[in-house]
Amino acid sequence: MIATPYLWLGLAILLGIAGQIVLKTGTIGSSTIWTQLIAPWTIGGFGIYFASALAYIVALRRIPISLAYPSVSISYGIMAVVAHVLWNEPLNWQHAIGIVLIMGGIVVLFRA
Repeated sequence: MIATPYLWLGLAILLGIAGQIVLKTGTIGSSTIWTQLIAPWTIGGFGIYFASALAYIVALRRIPISLAYPSVSISYGIMAVVAHVLWNEPLNWQHAIGIVLIMGGIVVLFRA
């Protein structure tokens, strides 16, 4: 099935986003870098990133890296929105334009 590598790539991207959320959650309430490094949230975040890397490796078997690697940038836009919703981080018109440009770049790559 031709779509399967892209499903793996999508899974890798979603797991990367989940890893970011878990790592950021681990920073809340950590007084030092050392307490954060041994926090369950941080360890869980690293585990999720490892799973993301495994899914990405599977995707790379069939997808050219010139498409796969830029596709991961989709997570930047998604993460900006998630950070705004979860932690009230800034999301203004400059961010929105940047996200639109990133998404436009992905569309251009896949249409080439």
